Amino acid sequence: MIDRASPDSTPETILASAIAVVARGRTPDEDLARLVALARGAVAGDLGSVFLWDAERGALALAAAAGLPDGAAAAYEAAVASSADHPIARTAHGQTAILGAESVGPDGRPMTVATWPLRVAHDGVEEPIGALAIGRAGGWAVGEADATLLAAFADLIAITVDRTRLVEVASERADWAERISHTDALTGLANARTLSRVLELEVARSSRQGTDLSVVLFDVDGLAAANDAGGPAVGDDILREVAAVLAETVRLVDTVARWGGDEFLLVAPGAAGMIVAQRVLDAVAARPAIAGRAYSVSAGVARFPADGASPDELVAAAGAALATAKGMGPGALASAGAA
Repeated sequence: MIDRASPDSTPETILASAIAVVARGRTPDEDLARLVALARGAVAGDLGSVFLWDAERGALALAAAAGLPDGAAAAYEAAVASSADHPIARTAHGQTAILGAESVGPDGRPMTVATWPLRVAHDGVEEPIGALAIGRAGGWAVGEADATLLAAFADLIAITVDRTRLVEVASERADWAERISHTDALTGLANARTLSRVLELEVARSSRQGTDLSVVLFDVDGLAAANDAGGPAVGDDILREVAAVLAETVRLVDTVARWGGDEFLLVAPGAAGMIVAQRVLDAVAARPAIAGRAYSVSAGVARFPADGASPDELVAAAGAALATAKGMGPGALASAGAA
Protein backbone atom coordinates (compact mmCIF):
# COMPACT_ATOMS: atom_id res chain seq x y z
CA MET A 1 0.00 0.00 0.00
CA ILE A 2 1.26 3.51 -0.81
CA ASP A 3 1.19 5.75 2.29
CA ARG A 4 3.55 8.42 1.01
CA ALA A 5 4.12 9.76 -2.47
CA SER A 6 7.11 8.23 -4.25
CA PRO A 7 8.72 8.88 -7.63
CA ASP A 8 6.96 5.93 -9.21
CA SER A 9 3.53 6.53 -7.68
CA THR A 10 0.82 8.05 -9.83
CA PRO A 11 -2.62 9.42 -9.01
CA GLU A 12 -4.08 6.28 -10.52
CA THR A 13 -2.08 3.89 -8.30
CA ILE A 14 -2.74 5.97 -5.20
CA LEU A 15 -6.49 6.09 -5.83
CA ALA A 16 -6.50 2.37 -6.68
CA SER A 17 -5.06 1.70 -3.22
CA ALA A 18 -7.71 3.93 -1.63
CA ILE A 19 -10.53 2.25 -3.52
CA ALA A 20 -9.22 -1.13 -2.35
CA VAL A 21 -9.46 0.10 1.25
CA VAL A 22 -13.11 1.05 0.73
CA ALA A 23 -13.98 -2.11 -1.18
CA ARG A 24 -12.23 -4.54 1.16
CA GLY A 25 -12.48 -2.69 4.44
CA ARG A 26 -11.37 -4.07 7.78
CA THR A 27 -12.78 -1.99 10.61
CA PRO A 28 -14.09 1.60 10.35
CA ASP A 29 -11.21 3.00 12.43
CA GLU A 30 -8.58 1.13 10.43
CA ASP A 31 -10.13 2.13 7.11
CA LEU A 32 -10.26 5.82 8.02
CA ALA A 33 -6.67 5.75 9.25
CA ARG A 34 -5.47 4.09 6.03
CA LEU A 35 -7.41 6.53 3.83
CA VAL A 36 -6.03 9.54 5.70
CA ALA A 37 -2.50 8.15 5.38
CA LEU A 38 -2.98 7.66 1.65
CA ALA A 39 -4.45 11.13 1.22
CA ARG A 40 -1.52 12.67 3.06
CA GLY A 41 0.96 10.72 0.96
CA ALA A 42 -0.83 11.52 -2.30
CA VAL A 43 -0.14 15.25 -1.93
CA ALA A 44 3.14 14.89 0.03
CA GLY A 45 1.61 16.31 3.18
CA ASP A 46 3.05 16.19 6.66
CA LEU A 47 -0.23 15.91 8.56
CA GLY A 48 -3.55 14.42 7.54
CA SER A 49 -6.75 14.39 9.58
CA VAL A 50 -10.47 13.76 9.39
CA PHE A 51 -12.88 15.62 11.65
CA LEU A 52 -16.50 14.50 11.94
CA TRP A 53 -19.50 16.10 13.56
CA ASP A 54 -20.25 14.52 16.94
CA ALA A 55 -24.02 14.83 17.38
CA GLU A 56 -23.93 14.19 21.12
CA ARG A 57 -21.29 16.82 21.80
CA GLY A 58 -22.45 19.20 19.08
CA ALA A 59 -18.82 19.71 18.06
CA LEU A 60 -16.16 18.46 15.68
CA ALA A 61 -14.27 15.36 16.80
CA LEU A 62 -11.00 13.99 15.48
CA ALA A 63 -11.84 10.67 13.81
CA ALA A 64 -8.49 9.76 12.24
CA ALA A 65 -5.06 11.24 11.71
CA ALA A 66 -1.73 10.49 10.04
CA GLY A 67 1.52 12.23 10.98
CA LEU A 68 0.17 13.53 14.28
CA PRO A 69 2.81 13.53 17.06
CA ASP A 70 2.19 11.10 19.91
CA GLY A 71 0.06 12.60 22.65
CA ALA A 72 -1.04 15.57 20.52
CA ALA A 73 -4.51 14.32 19.52
CA ALA A 74 -6.52 15.87 22.38
CA ALA A 75 -4.92 19.31 22.05
CA TYR A 76 -5.26 19.25 18.26
CA GLU A 77 -8.95 18.31 18.47
CA ALA A 78 -9.58 21.03 21.05
CA ALA A 79 -7.83 23.65 18.91
CA VAL A 80 -10.05 22.84 15.91
CA ALA A 81 -13.32 22.41 17.84
CA SER A 82 -12.93 25.58 19.90
CA SER A 83 -12.16 27.99 17.07
CA ALA A 84 -14.71 28.80 14.39
CA ASP A 85 -11.89 30.52 12.45
CA HIS A 86 -9.74 27.42 12.17
CA PRO A 87 -9.59 26.32 8.49
CA ILE A 88 -10.92 22.86 9.33
CA ALA A 89 -13.82 24.29 11.33
CA ARG A 90 -14.58 26.82 8.58
CA THR A 91 -14.76 24.04 5.98
CA ALA A 92 -16.86 21.77 8.20
CA HIS A 93 -19.27 24.61 8.95
CA GLY A 94 -19.40 26.26 5.53
CA GLN A 95 -18.82 23.11 3.48
CA THR A 96 -16.41 25.00 1.23
CA ALA A 97 -12.91 23.81 0.37
CA ILE A 98 -10.01 25.98 1.53
CA LEU A 99 -6.84 25.45 -0.46
CA GLY A 100 -3.70 26.94 1.05
CA ALA A 101 -4.72 28.49 4.39
CA GLU A 102 -2.02 29.55 6.82
CA SER A 103 -2.25 27.70 10.10
CA VAL A 104 -0.16 26.32 12.95
CA GLY A 105 0.67 22.65 13.33
CA PRO A 106 0.33 20.66 16.57
CA ASP A 107 4.05 21.28 17.17
CA GLY A 108 3.58 25.06 16.93
CA ARG A 109 5.33 25.45 13.59
CA PRO A 110 3.73 27.29 10.64
CA MET A 111 1.77 25.03 8.32
CA THR A 112 -0.19 25.45 5.12
CA VAL A 113 -3.49 23.58 5.20
CA ALA A 114 -5.79 22.36 2.45
CA THR A 115 -9.28 21.32 3.58
CA TRP A 116 -12.13 19.64 1.79
CA PRO A 117 -15.72 19.18 3.00
CA LEU A 118 -17.11 15.73 3.73
CA ARG A 119 -20.74 15.17 2.84
CA VAL A 120 -23.10 12.35 2.00
CA ALA A 121 -26.37 12.38 0.09
CA HIS A 122 -29.57 10.45 0.70
CA ASP A 123 -32.66 10.89 -1.48
CA GLY A 124 -31.00 13.85 -3.18
CA VAL A 125 -30.36 15.73 0.08
CA GLU A 126 -26.75 16.37 1.05
CA GLU A 127 -25.71 16.12 4.69
CA PRO A 128 -22.44 17.68 5.91
CA ILE A 129 -20.51 15.27 8.13
CA GLY A 130 -17.13 16.97 8.61
CA ALA A 131 -13.90 17.81 6.82
CA LEU A 132 -10.68 16.30 5.48
CA ALA A 133 -7.52 18.30 6.11
CA ILE A 134 -3.98 17.91 4.82
CA GLY A 135 -1.20 20.13 6.17
CA ARG A 136 2.28 20.74 4.85
CA ALA A 137 5.01 22.43 6.84
CA GLY A 138 5.92 25.82 5.41
CA GLY A 139 4.44 27.07 2.16
CA TRP A 140 2.31 25.06 -0.26
CA ALA A 141 0.78 26.21 -3.52
CA VAL A 142 -2.11 23.75 -3.83
CA GLY A 143 -2.48 23.00 -7.52
CA GLU A 144 -5.32 21.53 -9.53
CA ALA A 145 -3.91 17.99 -9.35
CA ASP A 146 -3.72 18.12 -5.55
CA ALA A 147 -7.24 19.55 -5.33
CA THR A 148 -8.59 16.76 -7.54
CA LEU A 149 -6.97 14.13 -5.34
CA LEU A 150 -8.30 15.74 -2.17
CA ALA A 151 -11.82 15.81 -3.61
CA ALA A 152 -11.60 12.12 -4.52
CA PHE A 153 -10.30 11.16 -1.09
CA ALA A 154 -13.00 13.24 0.59
CA ASP A 155 -15.65 11.28 -1.32
CA LEU A 156 -14.07 7.93 -0.42
CA ILE A 157 -13.84 8.92 3.24
CA ALA A 158 -17.46 10.13 3.24
CA ILE A 159 -18.58 6.81 1.72
CA THR A 160 -16.68 4.90 4.41
CA VAL A 161 -18.20 6.96 7.23
CA ASP A 162 -21.70 6.74 5.76
CA ARG A 163 -21.45 2.99 5.27
CA THR A 164 -20.40 2.55 8.88
CA ARG A 165 -23.33 4.59 10.09
CA LEU A 166 -25.77 2.68 7.89
CA VAL A 167 -24.46 -0.62 9.25
CA GLU A 168 -24.89 0.69 12.81
CA VAL A 169 -28.46 1.79 12.07
CA ALA A 170 -29.27 -1.56 10.48
CA SER A 171 -27.81 -3.37 13.47
CA GLU A 172 -29.81 -1.24 15.90
CA ARG A 173 -32.99 -1.89 13.94
CA ALA A 174 -32.29 -5.62 13.88
CA ASP A 175 -31.70 -5.61 17.63
CA TRP A 176 -34.92 -3.66 18.13
CA ALA A 177 -36.89 -6.05 15.92
CA GLU A 178 -35.40 -9.00 17.80
CA ARG A 179 -36.36 -7.48 21.13
CA ILE A 180 -39.94 -6.66 20.19
CA SER A 181 -40.44 -10.13 18.74
CA HIS A 182 -39.81 -11.53 22.22
CA THR A 183 -41.25 -8.73 24.35
CA ASP A 184 -44.72 -7.55 25.33
CA ALA A 185 -44.95 -3.93 24.23
CA LEU A 186 -47.05 -2.73 27.19
CA THR A 187 -45.20 -4.30 30.11
CA GLY A 188 -41.71 -4.96 28.79
CA LEU A 189 -41.89 -8.57 29.97
CA ALA A 190 -41.41 -11.55 27.70
CA ASN A 191 -44.41 -12.34 25.52
CA ALA A 192 -46.43 -15.56 25.35
CA ARG A 193 -44.53 -16.81 22.32
CA THR A 194 -41.21 -16.52 24.11
CA LEU A 195 -42.44 -18.12 27.32
CA SER A 196 -44.01 -21.01 25.44
CA ARG A 197 -40.57 -21.89 24.13
CA VAL A 198 -39.01 -21.48 27.59
CA LEU A 199 -41.68 -23.75 29.07
CA GLU A 200 -41.00 -26.43 26.47
CA LEU A 201 -37.29 -26.35 27.26
CA GLU A 202 -37.83 -26.40 31.02
CA VAL A 203 -40.26 -29.32 30.84
CA ALA A 204 -37.77 -31.25 28.71
CA ARG A 205 -34.94 -30.50 31.15
CA SER A 206 -37.00 -31.43 34.21
CA SER A 207 -38.02 -34.67 32.50
CA ARG A 208 -34.39 -35.56 31.76
CA GLN A 209 -33.14 -34.65 35.22
CA GLY A 210 -36.13 -35.94 37.18
CA THR A 211 -36.66 -32.56 38.90
CA ASP A 212 -39.74 -30.51 39.76
CA LEU A 213 -40.97 -27.53 37.79
CA SER A 214 -43.61 -25.00 38.86
CA VAL A 215 -45.95 -23.07 36.61
CA VAL A 216 -47.91 -20.16 38.06
CA LEU A 217 -50.74 -18.34 36.30
CA PHE A 218 -51.56 -14.89 37.70
CA ASP A 219 -54.70 -12.89 36.95
CA VAL A 220 -55.27 -9.22 37.80
CA ASP A 221 -58.46 -9.03 39.82
CA GLY A 222 -61.16 -6.67 38.59
CA LEU A 223 -59.18 -5.26 35.67
CA ALA A 224 -62.28 -4.94 33.49
CA ALA A 225 -64.00 -2.88 36.20
CA ALA A 226 -60.92 -0.65 36.48
CA ASN A 227 -61.01 -0.08 32.71
CA ASP A 228 -64.71 0.75 32.82
CA ALA A 229 -64.35 3.17 35.72
CA GLY A 230 -61.08 4.89 34.90
CA GLY A 231 -60.53 4.18 31.22
CA PRO A 232 -58.00 1.96 29.45
CA ALA A 233 -55.09 4.10 30.65
CA VAL A 234 -55.78 3.11 34.27
CA GLY A 235 -55.93 -0.56 33.32
CA ASP A 236 -52.64 -0.23 31.44
CA ASP A 237 -51.00 1.42 34.46
CA ILE A 238 -52.15 -1.45 36.69
CA LEU A 239 -50.77 -4.02 34.25
CA ARG A 240 -47.43 -2.23 34.09
CA GLU A 241 -47.27 -2.03 37.88
CA VAL A 242 -48.05 -5.74 38.29
CA ALA A 243 -45.41 -6.53 35.66
CA ALA A 244 -42.87 -4.44 37.59
CA VAL A 245 -43.68 -6.33 40.79
CA LEU A 246 -43.24 -9.65 39.01
CA ALA A 247 -39.90 -8.61 37.50
CA GLU A 248 -38.63 -7.44 40.90
CA THR A 249 -39.95 -10.36 42.96
CA VAL A 250 -39.28 -13.55 41.03
CA ARG A 251 -35.96 -15.38 41.31
CA LEU A 252 -33.14 -15.11 38.78
CA VAL A 253 -33.83 -18.66 37.60
CA ASP A 254 -37.50 -17.87 36.94
CA THR A 255 -39.05 -16.58 33.71
CA VAL A 256 -42.20 -14.48 33.70
CA ALA A 257 -44.27 -13.21 30.78
CA ARG A 258 -47.51 -11.52 29.96
CA TRP A 259 -49.66 -14.45 28.93
CA GLY A 260 -52.92 -12.76 27.91
CA GLY A 261 -54.95 -9.62 28.45
CA ASP A 262 -54.83 -9.60 32.26
CA GLU A 263 -52.82 -12.77 32.86
CA PHE A 264 -49.15 -13.39 33.56
CA LEU A 265 -47.39 -16.76 33.54
CA LEU A 266 -44.38 -17.72 35.61
CA VAL A 267 -42.12 -20.69 34.92
CA ALA A 268 -40.13 -21.52 38.06
CA PRO A 269 -37.68 -24.43 38.18
CA GLY A 270 -38.08 -26.49 41.37
CA ALA A 271 -40.95 -26.96 43.78
CA ALA A 272 -41.07 -23.42 45.21
CA GLY A 273 -43.92 -22.20 43.01
CA MET A 274 -46.31 -21.59 45.91
CA ILE A 275 -43.67 -19.64 47.84
CA VAL A 276 -42.77 -17.43 44.88
CA ALA A 277 -46.44 -16.89 44.03
CA GLN A 278 -47.31 -15.83 47.57
CA ARG A 279 -44.37 -13.42 47.56
CA VAL A 280 -45.76 -11.83 44.38
CA LEU A 281 -49.28 -11.56 45.81
CA ASP A 282 -47.96 -9.89 48.95
CA ALA A 283 -45.81 -7.45 46.97
CA VAL A 284 -48.74 -6.43 44.75
CA ALA A 285 -50.99 -5.97 47.78
CA ALA A 286 -48.42 -3.59 49.27
CA ARG A 287 -48.41 -1.31 46.24
CA PRO A 288 -50.26 2.04 46.44
CA ALA A 289 -53.58 2.50 44.66
CA ILE A 290 -53.61 3.71 41.05
CA ALA A 291 -56.08 6.49 40.20
CA GLY A 292 -57.70 5.85 43.57
CA ARG A 293 -58.23 2.15 42.87
CA ALA A 294 -56.64 -0.63 44.88
CA TYR A 295 -55.76 -3.74 42.92
CA SER A 296 -54.66 -7.32 43.56
CA VAL A 297 -53.78 -10.50 41.74
CA SER A 298 -54.89 -14.09 42.20
CA ALA A 299 -52.76 -17.08 41.26
CA GLY A 300 -52.94 -20.77 40.44
CA VAL A 301 -49.94 -23.09 40.73
CA ALA A 302 -49.23 -26.37 38.93
CA ARG A 303 -46.21 -28.66 39.30
CA PHE A 304 -44.43 -30.99 36.92
CA PRO A 305 -44.82 -33.92 36.85
CA ALA A 306 -47.58 -34.23 39.45
CA ASP A 307 -50.09 -31.93 37.70
CA GLY A 308 -49.07 -32.39 34.07
CA ALA A 309 -46.44 -33.97 31.88
CA SER A 310 -46.53 -31.46 29.02
CA PRO A 311 -46.56 -27.67 28.71
CA ASP A 312 -50.22 -27.65 27.70
CA GLU A 313 -51.21 -29.87 30.60
CA LEU A 314 -49.31 -27.71 33.08
CA VAL A 315 -50.85 -24.47 31.84
CA ALA A 316 -54.32 -26.05 31.92
CA ALA A 317 -53.74 -27.28 35.47
CA ALA A 318 -52.51 -23.83 36.55
CA GLY A 319 -55.61 -22.33 34.90
CA ALA A 320 -57.89 -24.68 36.84
CA ALA A 321 -56.09 -23.76 40.07
CA LEU A 322 -56.48 -20.06 39.21
CA ALA A 323 -60.23 -20.55 38.75
CA THR A 324 -60.35 -22.06 42.23
CA ALA A 325 -58.41 -19.11 43.63
CA LYS A 326 -60.71 -16.61 41.93
CA GLY A 327 -63.66 -18.34 43.57
CA MET A 328 -62.05 -17.74 46.95
CA GLY A 329 -61.96 -13.97 46.44
CA PRO A 330 -59.43 -11.33 45.28
CA GLY A 331 -55.77 -11.91 46.09
CA ALA A 332 -56.15 -15.66 46.66
CA LEU A 333 -53.75 -18.48 45.84
CA ALA A 334 -54.52 -22.12 45.02
CA SER A 335 -52.55 -25.13 43.84
CA ALA A 336 -53.62 -27.66 41.24
CA GLY A 337 -53.13 -30.48 43.71
CA ALA A 338 -55.74 -28.96 45.99
CA ALA A 339 -58.05 -27.59 43.24
